[in-house]
Amino acid sequence: MRCHILAGLIVVVASGLPYLAYAESPEEKGLAIANEGDRRDQGFADSSVKLEMILSNRHGESSTRELRMKTLEIMDPTLGDKSLTIFDHPRDIKGSAFLSFTRIKEPDEQWLYLPALKRVKRISSANKSGPFMGSEFSYEDLASQEVEKYTYKWLRDEACGDLQCFVVEQYPVYENSGYTKRIAWIDQREFRPWKIEFYDRKDALLKTMTFKNYKQYLNKFWRSHEMFVENHLTGKSTVLRFKDFVLQAGLDDRDFNRNALSRVR
Repeated sequence: MRCHILAGLIVVVASGLPYLAYAESPEEKGLAIANEGDRRDQGFADSSVKLEMILSNRHGESSTRELRMKTLEIMDPTLGDKSLTIFDHPRDIKGSAFLSFTRIKEPDEQWLYLPALKRVKRISSANKSGPFMGSEFSYEDLASQEVEKYTYKWLRDEACGDLQCFVVEQYPVYENSGYTKRIAWIDQREFRPWKIEFYDRKDALLKTMTFKNYKQYLNKFWRSHEMFVENHLTGKSTVLRFKDFVLQAGLDDRDFNRNALSRVR
């Protein structure tokens, strides 16, 4: 697979068949970049991974959590992926579980089970900007990032470390989004995000997410093994470290059942 960027012309060659997407405007080019990144990640089917979450405040005090995440790829173009997150440590939140069904044209469906309350709570569509389990990730951030959930505008090309990146503005279509826009740095070689800036409803920079330690699986799918989110308003931060990625593990819809959320292990 090869990708060339020449004066707004995106040329992708896959399996010997050329595909040309001519982007005349910044909006068309931004959308073409998003579509290409999405195309390259199609076909992973499902995945599971273990995570370490480190929460830090502005004083440098931190706490650590251990969790697992499962993802199911949904190929229906009207729907998005499904994900299940389960907390294993510390003891006071062990067994907490979060289930997310991404939707394209409708609000995402999300549920949270807290053992202390012994009930499943549905996350309101108007409350997706709230913090997830005390972290700097919002519920909105945890939904799969489908292309159709944003409109796009290419801003410029610039260096990002040793790579060359597209810089693209992304505007949420969802009216209850906690963000007015995101600005993403996406490398031109593999179309991987390296940095995303999030702007709040006052259009002020709220937080920055960076990605590190990419590894490739099944000779195709790139996964970051460390994500860092810094909240510029509060000074708080969250680190996610990933290990033991397994793709195409054989998961199906039965592994993402909201009626069994209180019994997941």
